Amino acid sequence: MAIEAPLGMLLLTGGQGRRLGGPKHDRTHPAGGTWGGHLVRVFREVFPSGPVQILGEPLPDLEDLLGKGITVVSDPRQGPGVALSTWARSEPPLAVRWWVVPCDQVAWTARDLLAWYSLADDVDPSGRGWVMVREGEREQPLGGFMGSELLPCLASFEASRVRDLVARLPRCIVECQAYRGMDVDDPEDLKVWKEARP
Repeated sequence: MAIEAPLGMLLLTGGQGRRLGGPKHDRTHPAGGTWGGHLVRVFREVFPSGPVQILGEPLPDLEDLLGKGITVVSDPRQGPGVALSTWARSEPPLAVRWWVVPCDQVAWTARDLLAWYSLADDVDPSGRGWVMVREGEREQPLGGFMGSELLPCLASFEASRVRDLVARLPRCIVECQAYRGMDVDDPEDLKVWKEARP
């Protein structure tokens, strides 16, 4: 019987990045490598043996690690919700839960991820729900943790938007100071992120 990792990473890299003038996953991160590669390195610092699934485009700075716990899964390009459902049907590796993070949540550090994961593990120790943060009046599923028990339900749904998918799943809504899921979607977001960096 296979041993489950406590956490796997599902990195979404299939977006077009139209508001930033092109794809975001392979942009250069100030900490080195690409935006997506930075997130994988943050994850691996905390969970060195956790499986990593890249949903969409491969990352040039991680090509030598493909097949070593990192795999690329095809994105049908019909919206992130459809991509997640397709991934759920692909028989992903075993993990108690998955960190579902888009490549544009570039502010994560290993320390913040560990604090956020610890909170998720406290509120949903069995991985039966989707742990997500509340930002003001809005619930943000991306950057959150999806329990593996949700995979069969997720595989059976079809919706182009992630919010429409998670509305049909058990959720744990929390507030967390360690959450660093600010999406960099447009030039103004990019400016705010760059100015906020230490």
